[in-house]
Amino acid sequence: MSYELRAVIAGEDVLRNVVRELPAARSAPLGQGLSLLPVTDALLAAAGGGDTTRPLGFWWLPAGFDARLAAWSAAGPVAFVEAEYFGGVGEQRAAVWAGGALVLGPLAVGEGERFPVGGSPISQALRRLGAVARDGGDEFSAVGLGRHRRSGRWIS
Repeated sequence: MSYELRAVIAGEDVLRNVVRELPAARSAPLGQGLSLLPVTDALLAAAGGGDTTRPLGFWWLPAGFDARLAAWSAAGPVAFVEAEYFGGVGEQRAAVWAGGALVLGPLAVGEGERFPVGGSPISQALRRLGAVARDGGDEFSAVGLGRHRRSGRWIS
């Protein structure tokens, strides 16, 4: 079974403003007051520009989009996350901006690598956004990121 996630995650109010700025953006609620903005082809076309370089080692973070994330973080912390798994094997990346600056990451765990003691890159980013793990799980599970297995399903 596969899992793919490419998204911006932030507080509901922060992403509400982003959706107003970018008509191609659609947000979906997560748990614990957070929302997710799937990074779709339409969003990349509207926000990315023509440069194909990928900053900070991400696969799906287009050049210049990190500056938007920094600007949006003036209203509250903003995470960019990506994960891709197939049959339990895959990789994750995450970074968090707050107050206009990169404050966490970029964090990455590649194929075959174990998560660090502090948790997966995405769980660490969610923790920085204020998510709290519950009942022996992690922040990823606590906010409900397992509800959909594809980024686009969050808004379909």
